[in-house]
Amino acid sequence: MTDVVVAIPSYRRPKSLERLLRALENLHTHANVTILVADNDADGREALQTCAAMRAGGYRWPIDAIVAPQRGISGARNALVARVLEKHPCDFVAMIDDDEMPDGAWLENLLRMQAETGADAVGGTVRRVFETDPGAWATHCDGVSDVLHPAGPIAMLEGTGNLLARRALFEALAAPWFDPAFSFTGGEDKDFFMRARNAGARFAWAADAIVHDFVPPSRANLKWALSRAYSAGNSDMRVFLKYRPTLASRLNESSRILAALLLNPVLFAILAFNPNRRVRPLRKLARAFGKIAAIGGRRYEEYSVIHGQ
Repeated sequence: MTDVVVAIPSYRRPKSLERLLRALENLHTHANVTILVADNDADGREALQTCAAMRAGGYRWPIDAIVAPQRGISGARNALVARVLEKHPCDFVAMIDDDEMPDGAWLENLLRMQAETGADAVGGTVRRVFETDPGAWATHCDGVSDVLHPAGPIAMLEGTGNLLARRALFEALAAPWFDPAFSFTGGEDKDFFMRARNAGARFAWAADAIVHDFVPPSRANLKWALSRAYSAGNSDMRVFLKYRPTLASRLNESSRILAALLLNPVLFAILAFNPNRRVRPLRKLARAFGKIAAIGGRRYEEYSVIHGQ
């Protein structure tokens, strides 16, 4: 039987974490599951308290809850991986965030796609659930729109909010698996997948492995959506620069940024009355400005603010 550790980073979201743990308890799976939670709040430890309450109530799966003292998303993810390699001789690690909730068949569908493709890591669909209507302007922006891909092999993964990975993938890469330089900016997952791909890892996508991402009112608006696009551009460029790109790659990226700056104001004027397309030029502009900021050495620390409970 397949052994899977479901790894969850958590920071000051006890209600969301409890909702996630309840959903994981109802998984339809033949795997042996262990839940691993890394509480990134070494002072408050609300995640540890939530896990203790679930265990006391006769929770279906074993729960291993630890403190990740190094603040930031990279620190939490690194603590999870280190704990898996030290304490849990599993076949796979499934990663999901504490503001998400999986469908009942989530894990089985990830495992099935991995078995079909032999991939080292498999990503899955993320569907947004809004507490308030984000409006037509924001719906098509990064972090607000759903994350969708066709099923099957895929060249690259970028997020760890819905992921199944071989334990051997983490064993093959040196610690820290997630670069602390991206702890508060995001991009640590894309950087991880870049390292994995350079080491020969193969990826796939399970379109029917669905998690639901709960979006609080503070994130369901155009202002946040554009700041998320800026943040994505900023972290993407920092990852790009980290791997010492060739002069040709730098020139190509520079030309793309310039094209975004020149073309998208015109496209916005043309598409201003089309609710499904008018935000795309603004999103591309925000990403371009984020990239320019990264080239100038500036970091946008998106994860310094907590959204949701």
